[in-house]
Amino acid sequence: MKRASYSNKNRIIDILSKSFDTNQSVNYIVKQDDKRQERIRYLMDYSFEVCYLFGEVYLSDDNKACALILYPDKKKTTLESVILDAKLIFNCIGIAGIGKAMDREAKIKKLKPKERMYYLWFIGVDPKYQGSGIGTDLMQSLIEDSEKQQRPIFLETSTLRNLPWYKKFGFETYNELVLTYKLYFLKRKLAKHKI
Repeated sequence: MKRASYSNKNRIIDILSKSFDTNQSVNYIVKQDDKRQERIRYLMDYSFEVCYLFGEVYLSDDNKACALILYPDKKKTTLESVILDAKLIFNCIGIAGIGKAMDREAKIKKLKPKERMYYLWFIGVDPKYQGSGIGTDLMQSLIEDSEKQQRPIFLETSTLRNLPWYKKFGFETYNELVLTYKLYFLKRKLAKHKI
């Protein structure tokens, strides 16, 4: 895997928008109208920008998969982050959806532990190449990176069929949240190093 540059942004937005088109969690936040797919693209654009500022953006070596990593302990409120949040509201969530989005985020924040983490916000494989092992290779690289940084990996998923895939990498469900769908909270602990 490689660290993505700004020139990779459109490719990453394409991969994630296609990968998360039918995702319940994404569609819960995105305003559901005739611009839904455009709004999903905007959500991925926003997520890219936030992770570029306060985390990492990775692309598989073949440019067919990507991951957005956030370090919550490094995230801070800046003029740039406030502008990004405002644009997210207008371009993705919609004014009417602000309350629902804020309520969801507050519930998620309450269930997440307050520790240094490697937060895997999004991982996606271009749908044309799903099932070919590209995602597995990328996840293995992310695990190695998290171990190097001594940060356990945390994520949420609303896709039940993905749970066995995460579990094979050592992820465990540590909480659940019921909205209009069920959101699973997963953690992969750091490997115990022998002394």
